[in-house]
Amino acid sequence: MKQQHAREVIRAKGLSKTYREGMTELRALQGVDLQVRPGEMTLLMGPSGSGKTTLLSILGCILRASDGKLEILGEDVGAMPESELPRIRREAIGFVFQGFNLFPTLTAAENVALALDLRGVRGAPAEKRGEELLAEVGLTEKARSFPADLSGGQKQRVAIARALAGDPPILLADEPTAALDSTSGRTVIELLRRLAHEHGRAVVMVTHDPRVLPFGDRIIHLEDGRILREERNLANGLMESEFVDASAGLARVSHEISI
Repeated sequence: MKQQHAREVIRAKGLSKTYREGMTELRALQGVDLQVRPGEMTLLMGPSGSGKTTLLSILGCILRASDGKLEILGEDVGAMPESELPRIRREAIGFVFQGFNLFPTLTAAENVALALDLRGVRGAPAEKRGEELLAEVGLTEKARSFPADLSGGQKQRVAIARALAGDPPILLADEPTAALDSTSGRTVIELLRRLAHEHGRAVVMVTHDPRVLPFGDRIIHLEDGRILREERNLANGLMESEFVDASAGLARVSHEISI
């Protein structure tokens, strides 16, 4: 892979996604510009149908944009053949899903080891690395447990350990707290923020959960496939907002938030 941009691991310009069925067009995403930097947790928020999951899927190289340009670690994804996309996903991106997606017949350690196996790490090195990853998410004592014996929060932490198997610089999370109680949800969010702030990963998360707002460094609000506004949590307890309006330009305001 090329050397990543000094400040951005994802650069998106004018991303659009249009679905066509007969004579009908559905514009799921319209002209989205976005830069994602290491060491930050970015939240994508908006009502159902706003385009946030479509945007996350495009950033994760699962969907292709209809228009626009996307660079991952300096590589132009849009110019790549379909056969190259698995390499980008394998080397650059870790995925965390709402439904955990763990194999029920494998232990926590084996679920992580499977992800390592797909990257060519097997045997003793895989076992050692799997133990390290489970320790990183605070689940050393649950390594031999099956998913059925884990709480929702513990399952999600195993899923995060699995996402870290390839040491990706980017983590994409789709509603990781939606199925969790408040305590488990907070544990998962604090873990994701720590992976961003202390380990320098770029974390992008789709969420409907207002409880996670204070933990995001940036909050991107989408509506009708467009970025409506961007907010940034500041160290002094304020939140700075930029309202994106093609006719009025950018308006910036600050207001208090509770953490």
